[in-house]
Amino acid sequence: MRIEQLTLPTADVAATAAYFADVLQLPVHDATVTLGWSQLHLIPAGNLPVGGVHLAFNVPHNRFAAATAWLDARATRQRNAEGQEHFTFEGRWDSESIYFTGPDELILELIARRRLPASERTGAFHGSEMTCISEVGVPTNAVAALQTRIETTFGLAPLSTPTPYFAPMGDDEGLLIVVDATRCWFPEQRWLPNAQGLQVRLSGVHADAVLEDAALGWRVQSA
Repeated sequence: MRIEQLTLPTADVAATAAYFADVLQLPVHDATVTLGWSQLHLIPAGNLPVGGVHLAFNVPHNRFAAATAWLDARATRQRNAEGQEHFTFEGRWDSESIYFTGPDELILELIARRRLPASERTGAFHGSEMTCISEVGVPTNAVAALQTRIETTFGLAPLSTPTPYFAPMGDDEGLLIVVDATRCWFPEQRWLPNAQGLQVRLSGVHADAVLEDAALGWRVQSA
């Protein structure tokens, strides 16, 4: 599954666009950020709340050390309560991650998934090496029920064993991170999940499918 387009409400479109262009070195045109095969459309939040949105970006696994050094030169990594700021996930995840804070208190993540192809690039990392938006957080008041709806609507399966609070739906290229709306985001545990006004378009799933939560404000549909 791939996240082809994501519409993100933001308090200041120009400032957020500048962050993605100047800090993360990504191409931006008319408030649209390009990350590999994904596009991030920035729109004014208006009266919608901001903060608590989670996005992850794939980087090639053999470029993760370079990507970490690149990020450390331009942002502060988030840490968990034990002070850890680099996270390795085994099993079906087979990945490693670092987290950082973006505009509007976005919870951003660089993740390297070992099953995906390596890069031929060497030397200093550049933001253009991010290959896609690979995760978006989707809050819910009933994780198991939404997991079932995603399986039925889009034909997606959990990447790893779900819990009552968390279900990663999809694969290495794209995941809907279904999370309990009362569970604060890892690793800092400061922000409750928010997806008000978030619109996501997927490819590689069942055609002509739509799933939304009017109360929590998000919408996911197939390309």
